[in-house]
Amino acid sequence: MAFPFRPEPAPDAAATANSVTPDIPGQLAERSLLLPVRGVRPSDLYDSFYDKRGEGREHRAIDIMADLRTPVVAVESGRVARLENSALGGISIYQFDPTGQYVYYYGHLNSYASGLAEGQVLRQGDVIGYVGQSGNAQTPHLHFAVSRLGPDRKWWRGEPLNPYPLLL
Repeated sequence: MAFPFRPEPAPDAAATANSVTPDIPGQLAERSLLLPVRGVRPSDLYDSFYDKRGEGREHRAIDIMADLRTPVVAVESGRVARLENSALGGISIYQFDPTGQYVYYYGHLNSYASGLAEGQVLRQGDVIGYVGQSGNAQTPHLHFAVSRLGPDRKWWRGEPLNPYPLLL
């Protein structure tokens, strides 16, 4: 793959994963999540979860660099909770995990997979969309986030969790 921007990988991925794992609930840490972008290896990832963004906010996600229109897959089975197109995240998908306790966010897509709909049941590995640079993205990548949902199951109120150690 040819990337217009490629951050340096973390110096010691195992050490970084271990240092952040306490932020990840045990139940979620034990799952075998897929990398959400086809053809990307764990060594290609960069932990940008705590990076600062404009207006004093933290990133609270990781950006996975990939070529435009690279397939994006469901990291695990679950259900499409919401399809959205916003100024910041662009074309995006919110996916609930099978328990309804966690939400996976896939942002800056080029497009959804054909026929994708809210409420649709997904199997791990299903193609759900394609890498893009919609919203405020300057270069093609997938903005991937994980949040723990509260008892009200409102996807916009979830507690952000660092997805980086979950994908190693």
